[in-house]
This record gives sequence, structure tokens and C-alpha cells, in this order.
Amino acid sequence: MNALKSPYLLFLGQGDNPLAIKTSRGLAQWRPDLCVGETGAPLSLGLKKMTPTEGAKAGAKTFIIGLASAGGRLDSKWTPTILAAIEAGLDIASGLHEKLSDIPEIKVAAQRKGVKLHDIRHQIDKPSVGKGTKRSGNRILTVGTDCSVGKMYTALAIEQEMKKRQFNVDFRATGQTGIFIAGEGVPVDAVISDFISGAVEQLCPAHSSDHWDIIEGQGSLFNPAFAGVSLGLLHGAQADVLVMCHEANRTHIKDMTGFPIPDLKDCIETNLKLARLTNPDVRLGAIALNCRVIDTDLANQYCASLSNQLSVPCFDPMIHGTSEFVDTLESSQT
Repeated sequence: MNALKSPYLLFLGQGDNPLAIKTSRGLAQWRPDLCVGETGAPLSLGLKKMTPTEGAKAGAKTFIIGLASAGGRLDSKWTPTILAAIEAGLDIASGLHEKLSDIPEIKVAAQRKGVKLHDIRHQIDKPSVGKGTKRSGNRILTVGTDCSVGKMYTALAIEQEMKKRQFNVDFRATGQTGIFIAGEGVPVDAVISDFISGAVEQLCPAHSSDHWDIIEGQGSLFNPAFAGVSLGLLHGAQADVLVMCHEANRTHIKDMTGFPIPDLKDCIETNLKLARLTNPDVRLGAIALNCRVIDTDLANQYCASLSNQLSVPCFDPMIHGTSEFVDTLESSQT
């Protein structure tokens, strides 16, 4: 896909559901330097409120529809604001399933003003099939016992800590929010299954020996709906290090009846076994434990216990940060 022009003006819509603006929230948290302001009400991320015209005058280049809507559709109530952003000369970017370019008045306005419409889920470079050929550089992939356990957050937290320490590192996005944060990436859930591993190989190609790619994982090998995309990511990433993401006290696969969360050790070994197809030397680097449903004291105990059992760092990136894990990466390079 074409890289997005920054900085951004974030559109929060007109609703009052804070979960709906998760994409905008991710951008505001992880790339605040790229966010000029926000437009929409009543929700706010604490950024400066401004109209699209004011955003353009403040330097914004792209108007981000930072929302997740039911069915992935563009709400007709948003159209006047989108048209105002086009009139102000801003490119428009959406990660929803419905395409901006399929709405005639938006398409015509964009053509007239000469701005770009970025339909993130539909802008995929033509991938080749995966080759599995050994390539240089270093790669970390976040994997999980299930969906929605913190794979993107963990990857970004690791990248942030590594950048603080002057690592040569890049976050490689595979989902819509991650792509907005990175400015580019592969919407892997929109790639034809035969080409997933090849698309991921293109996302994180061969690099210098001191370079690290942190690849955003998707789904889980143990989720019957999304195991296919997880396997394609494992093979295409050719990861040197896996970080297993898991939610404390989750008992069943999200939104699935009759599918219990896998045993953590079994899930780790299954991921390692399948990852060895393209990198026989892959290893477990850490456990990222999402502790949102337990208190801090219990989180500390749980992490200490798992770290002792599995002989790798275990942390909740929101509570503990990722420094203990990054320490291990530094020591491996000396």
C-alpha cells in the first residue's frame, strides 16, 4: 500500500461509544507526534479540537477515519465532514470494509481536489507466494493464545523500548490500527490465503545484521476462525524470537462456544514447532501477560511464576514495561 502522508487529523465521529474510536486512540497513544488534532464530538482524546480547514492550516496532510463501525461501514452522517476535509486538501484514510472510493460524492470530490483516498483494507501490493528462503536481519513476532490479548500493544511497547536504547528497529503492521500507526503495512486479513506468507516476507524483507523488525501478530493457532492467518504470519515472518501474548484468567476462545483457551506450554510449543519450518532456530523470547482483569499484586505474582516456569521474562507491558525482555536482546548482541 502507499505510505500515508503525515501528520494526521483524527476523526472521532459523532457517537459516544469509546470502543468505537480505538483506532484513533492507538494513534494518539503511540504516535502523538503525528497527530495535529481531532475533530468530532462528544468523545475526545485530549487533542486540540479543530475543523478540517483548521487542521490543514495546522499542517495536517491526512484525515484519518479512526473509527470501528458495525459491519465496517462508513456512516452517512460522516460524509459532510469527510467532504470538508477533502475541500481542505487533505488525503482521506479509512480502515473500514466499505470503500471510500465506492461512495460517488466522496470519489468525485477527491478527484476534483486531487487528493488521495486510502482504503487501507483494499490497498494491497501484489504479493508473491512465500518462498521460505533464509533472509538476513532479526525478527520478533508477537503470537497469542487467542485474539485480543495484546499482540499489537506488546509489539509497539517493545519497539518503543528498543528505540529508547538506539536499536535499529521498525514496527511492521498487519492490521488497520497498526498500519495507521506505522504509516504503512499489510492488512493481512484482506490477503488471499495462498499469499499471506509471501505478503509477510515482503513486509519484513532481508535487512542488515543489526536491524530488528517487530511484527504485529494476528489471531491464534488455537482460534478456529483465525488460525489460518496466524500460520501464514508464522511462516512468512521467519521470526528469530516469538513473544507469546496471553490474557490472565481467560478461559475460552473469544466469541467461540466449546473452545477452551489452550494450555500455555502447549501453545508455545505448537507455535515454535510450526515456526521452525522457515526458521529452525526460532526461540521463545518472553511472555506478555495481559492482566487487565486482575490486580497489580496478583499480576506481579503471576508474571514471576510464569517467568520461573518457562525461563523467559514475563511482563504486562502496561504495568511492567518491556525493559526486562529488551535487556535479553541487548545481552544476546554482546
